[in-house]
Amino acid sequence: MEQALSARILAAALLALPLLGAKAPPAAPAPDKTQVAWAEACKGDDGWDTPGPPFRIHGNTWYVGTCGIAAILIRGKDGAVLIDSGTAKGSEIVEANIRSLGVRLDSVKAILASHEHFDHVAGFARLQGLTGAPVLVGTEAAGVIRTGKDDPRDPQFGLHPPMAPVTGSVRGVKDGEALTLAGIKLTAIATPGHTPGATSWSWRSCAGKDCRTIIYADSLNPISGDAYRFSDHADYVAAFRAGLARLRAARCDILLTPHPGSSDMPARARGGTMAGGMSCAQYADAKTKALDDRLAKEAAAQ
Repeated sequence: MEQALSARILAAALLALPLLGAKAPPAAPAPDKTQVAWAEACKGDDGWDTPGPPFRIHGNTWYVGTCGIAAILIRGKDGAVLIDSGTAKGSEIVEANIRSLGVRLDSVKAILASHEHFDHVAGFARLQGLTGAPVLVGTEAAGVIRTGKDDPRDPQFGLHPPMAPVTGSVRGVKDGEALTLAGIKLTAIATPGHTPGATSWSWRSCAGKDCRTIIYADSLNPISGDAYRFSDHADYVAAFRAGLARLRAARCDILLTPHPGSSDMPARARGGTMAGGMSCAQYADAKTKALDDRLAKEAAAQ
């Protein structure tokens, strides 16, 4: 009797021990205080030129934009890369946020673009003058960046004020082109539709052993001037859908967007983590529906 009881106690004790070599599940990271601070500072205000503090997105990736327009700084072993500048006025806030992180402007080795509208790239000329960095954009956006004038193929042609032209180095980047800038590997994903040269960007960011694939996905809204009909431009719609398909299929652990509210970035910041939330596939599906709805509306209006 006593031997049987002892055997049962020993068996229970052995079962209670962790399996040899088994790893305990990783503890959830503490909320990032810089994200919470940004969400609080920008609460209820998504103004394009409203100042907000920078915050860490993950690892070497930082948000340095305004409350309503994103700008992303990726810090590498050989400097940094900046994606988007905001408006001309917003670029002053981007500059201040970069400096506040202790990053020298002359360490910015490249400036990349999402799409060629003034709310995202009108500060390029100013920031290139401060950094000396080349500007890299989707191939179809290069002409707009060099001249500061709208592309007639843009569904929103004529709706935006002209921008200061970028007089320094401007280079077009093709779909799938892999770049190594400041020691950072980035891949361009052509996602035309909102504009002809719209581009999304993908890279890996590590916080210790926690590595994530981040995608800065372009706006992809089928918005236009009153006279423009997407259904009159079959090739443009086909390119739009192809870009959406590329984005849907891409590996994507953290989704970022030029307008933070488009991917619920403010809500995620309030929770202290950019991980989780909307996926790239969900984002692409939502924009596909928006395009389908727009085409249906045009057909009904005939």
